[in-house]
Amino acid sequence: MQNRKINIYLLFISLFMLCSAVNAHAQQGIVKGKIKDAATDGLIIGASVTIVGSTHGTISGDDGTFLLTAIPAGQHVLQVSYVGYSTIRVDDIIVKEGAETILDIKLEASGELMDEVVVTTTRKRGTDIALLAEQKKASLVIQRIGAQELSRIGASDAANAVAKMSGISKEEGGTQVYIRGMGDRYNATSFNGLPLPSNDPKLKNIALDLFSTDVIEFVAVDKLYNSKMFGDFGGGNIDIYSKDYSGNGMLEVSVSSTLNTNAISHAGAFAQLPNGDRWGFSQYSIPENPLGGFNFTNSANPVSRNPYPANVRVLGGKSFNVGGTGRLNFFGTASFGNGFEYREGVNNDVSAQGARIRWSDQTRFGYKTNTTGLFNAKYLINPMHKLSYNFLFVNSSDQWNDNYNGYFRDITEGTTGLRRLGSYAQNRVFVNQLLGTHQLSSRIDVDWGVSANRVAYIMPDRIENVLRYVDGEGYRIAEFADSDNNRFNQRLDENEYAVNLNGSYKIGNTEAPGGIIRLGYQGRLKKREFESIQFNFEHTSQGRSVVVDPNNLDALYNQNSFASGYFNITGFAGESPQLYSGDQQIHAGYVSLEYDLTDRLTSVVGVRYENIRQYVDWVTQFFPDGGKNTLTKNPILPSLNLKYELNEKQNLRLGASKTYTLPQFKERAPFVFDDGTVSEQGNPFLYPSDNYNLDIKWEMFPSSSELISLAAFGKYVQNPINEISIAATANDISWVNIGDVGTVIGVELEAKKDLVKWNSDRNLFSAGLNVAYMKTDQDINTDKVRQETRFDIRPTHNRSNFTGASDLLVNADLTYTKRWRNDGNIMATVAYSYFSDKIYSLGIEQKGNLVDRGVGTLDFIIRSKINRRIGVDLLLRNILDPEYRRTQENANGHVPVLTYKKGQFFSLGVNYQL
Repeated sequence: MQNRKINIYLLFISLFMLCSAVNAHAQQGIVKGKIKDAATDGLIIGASVTIVGSTHGTISGDDGTFLLTAIPAGQHVLQVSYVGYSTIRVDDIIVKEGAETILDIKLEASGELMDEVVVTTTRKRGTDIALLAEQKKASLVIQRIGAQELSRIGASDAANAVAKMSGISKEEGGTQVYIRGMGDRYNATSFNGLPLPSNDPKLKNIALDLFSTDVIEFVAVDKLYNSKMFGDFGGGNIDIYSKDYSGNGMLEVSVSSTLNTNAISHAGAFAQLPNGDRWGFSQYSIPENPLGGFNFTNSANPVSRNPYPANVRVLGGKSFNVGGTGRLNFFGTASFGNGFEYREGVNNDVSAQGARIRWSDQTRFGYKTNTTGLFNAKYLINPMHKLSYNFLFVNSSDQWNDNYNGYFRDITEGTTGLRRLGSYAQNRVFVNQLLGTHQLSSRIDVDWGVSANRVAYIMPDRIENVLRYVDGEGYRIAEFADSDNNRFNQRLDENEYAVNLNGSYKIGNTEAPGGIIRLGYQGRLKKREFESIQFNFEHTSQGRSVVVDPNNLDALYNQNSFASGYFNITGFAGESPQLYSGDQQIHAGYVSLEYDLTDRLTSVVGVRYENIRQYVDWVTQFFPDGGKNTLTKNPILPSLNLKYELNEKQNLRLGASKTYTLPQFKERAPFVFDDGTVSEQGNPFLYPSDNYNLDIKWEMFPSSSELISLAAFGKYVQNPINEISIAATANDISWVNIGDVGTVIGVELEAKKDLVKWNSDRNLFSAGLNVAYMKTDQDINTDKVRQETRFDIRPTHNRSNFTGASDLLVNADLTYTKRWRNDGNIMATVAYSYFSDKIYSLGIEQKGNLVDRGVGTLDFIIRSKINRRIGVDLLLRNILDPEYRRTQENANGHVPVLTYKKGQFFSLGVNYQL
C-alpha cells in the first residue's frame, strides 16, 4: 500500500513536470539573423551574440548567420560584439511564442580602430585582415600567416608557409627550418598550442611538410619568448592551428595534378626500386633467419613508372544548435597526394688539396606520397564555456633511387664504378587533442588542453650496392669494406603526452582591466624506442668475379647464389639490432603579470620553472652490454615583454628572456647511424646550452590590410651545440658543445601594402615584402671539446657562422585580385624568394667549409572562382629553375661537390563546392 502511494505521488510529480516543460516550451521563441560589416556589407564570422541577463548565446557561423533557440517569450536585449568593432545592444526585441524573430545586424568600427579591421568579404581567423587585427591588439609579439595568404602565395604545406615569413628559411632537400639563423635544435613545434613529437630520429621537430595546407587555418611563429612556452627555445616556436567550421553546412571536392618537368622528361624510364608501396603504406618486415639464407623478398632490380601524379581532397563541415545556448560544429578533411621528382648533377668529395676521394655523376628518382585526415569537433556549451576535440592522421612516404657513376677511391682504382642506394621511408603521425576554455566569472578565465600523440617511422630494407666496371667484361661487385653492399632497416616509435592548464585573473575594471595575472602548469612526457640493423653482404672471390647486370642484381642476390657460396650475410651483432630508448619528462609552472603601466605602455613580466629529466639507455656495437645516461636540469626562466602604443596605428615593442637548448636522445646515445652517405654517432657527454634573447620591434598598421614593421634582434648562446666530424678512422660525425659562446644579431623588415584599388575595391593590386639580414658567429674550441668528451676534433677554422644560417633572406610578392558580383573572383600572384650563401658543414683537417650557394626562386599562382561552386587553380613553381650548388671552400680554390636542378613544377586543379 505504501509503495502504491509513492508510485501515485511520483506519477503526479512527473505529470506536473511534463506539463510545466510543455508550457515552458510553448512560451519560447527563436531569435536568428545575419551579422555584416556596416561599411563593406561583408559577412562577419565568429561574432559573439548573447541575450543580456541570461545564459543564451552563440557565435555567428561561416555564413555570418546566428541562431538562438528556446528564448523565453517576452522583451529582451541582444548584445553583439567582435574584436575591432563597437559592441552594440539591440533593445526591445520582442520574442513571441513559437515564432521566429529575424534580425539583420551591422557592426561599425570602434573609432579609429575600425580603420584597421574593416572586412571586405568574410571574416575568418585565417584571413589577412583578422590576423593583422590580432597582431596589432596583442600584448605579445606574434607573427602569423593564414589560409588566405597561403593560398595566394601557393604554399602547399606548413614548411613552405613558414619559409615565406621574415627571417625564416627551409633546408633544401631536408626538413629543417631555420628561424633567425637557428636550426632545428633551437626551435619548437606545436599543434593548436600543444607540443608535437618528432618523426625523424635525428631531429627534435616534426617535419612541417607533413602538414598540408588543407588542414591549416593559420601558422603562428613566436620569435619572442614568454613564460607560457616551454623553455627549450632559441629561434622560435611554430604553432600550427587547424581548420574548423561553424556554418550551416558545406562539402567540397577537389582534384589536381602537379607535373615536374625533369620527371616527365624521363617518362617510361623513371626507375625506382620496388621496395616501397605506391600508396605510401608499407607492410615489409625483416625476414626470418636473415643470416642463414637469402630470405629477403624485396627485389633489387629497378622498375619503370610513369611519373604522372594525382591529388584528391574532400572536406566538409556542419553545425547544429544544441539546446537554447549550445552549438556543435563538425569539420573534416581527407586527402591523398603524390609527386615525382628527378634530378641530376655531380656529387663529389675532395681532400684539402683538391685530390679526388669521390668524383661522380648522380641521378635521383624520387617519389613521395601524403595521406592526411583531420577531424574537428567543437562544442560551444554557451558563451562562457567551450570544448573542442582534434584528431589528425598523417601518413607520408619518401622513396629515392640514387645512382652515383664515377670514381670511388679504394674501390674503383683505375676504372669507374656505380653505387646505387635505394631507400624508402614511411611516417605515420597520430594526434589526439582535447581542449577547453571556461569563463568562470567576469574576472576568472581558465583554459586547458591534453594531448596524446604517436609517431611511427620506418625505413624498411634500404638497399645499397657498389659495382666496379671491368673493361671488356662489364660490372662486378666491388668491396673495400664488408658494409659496402648491404640491406638496412630502422624503426622509431615515439609516444608523447602533454598537459596544459592555465588560469587568468583580471585586475580592476573587468570590462577594461588594468592588468591580468596568469599562472599555469604544463607537463610533457615523451618516450622513444629506436632500433636499427644492417645486414652486410660479404662476397667471396667467386662472388666478386661474377659479371652482373646493374639492372638485374636479383640474378646474383638469391638463395641459389647464397647456397653456392657467392656471399655470406653478417650483422654487427648477429641478428640483434642496435637500439636505444629515451624517456624525457618536463614539468613546469609559470606565473606572469600583464599590467598597463600607463594608458599607452603595457608590460608582461613572467617567470617559469621547469623540472627536466632525460634518460637514455642503449645497446650498440660500442657497448654490446648496454649503457645508460641521465641528464637533469632545473632552470628558472625570466621573461619581459613591453608594448608602447605610439599612436592608434603604431606600436613599439621590446622583449628580453632567458631560455635553454636540450640535446636530443640520439645525440647522447653512442650509437652509429649510417644514412648511406654519412656516418653519425652520439656523444654521452653532451649537455644543454643557455640562451639569452633580446628583441626590439616597431610596427605600423596603415589600414586593415597593411603592415610595415622593422625589428632588431640579438641572441647570446652559452656552450652552443654543433655537428662536426671527429678525428677517427671512419671520420664519423658527432655532436659537441663546440665552444664557449655563439651570437646572432640581425634586422627584419616586413611590409604589406595595397597599391591600387578601384571599382569599389573589387579590383586590387597588393604587394608584400620581407627582408632579413643577420650575422651569426661561434668560436670553435678544440681544447674544450677534448676536455669534456672522449672526442678529438680538428677543425680548419677556429670561428664560423652557424651552419644552415644565411646572412640575407628575401621574400616578395605582387598580387592582382578581381571580384565579380556573382561570387566569382580571380587572384594572380608572382612570388620571389632568395637566400644567400650558408654553411652546410664545417671543414676539418684543412678542408674548407661546405657552403650552399645562394639561390632565388620565382613562382606564379592563379586562383580563380568561376562562381560560388566551381574553382580552378594554376600554379607554376620554380620558373627560373636555378642550379643548386654546394662548394668546398679550400684554401687553393672552391671545388663543386654537389650540383643539381630541381626542374619546374606545373600544377592544375579544380574544386567543386556543393
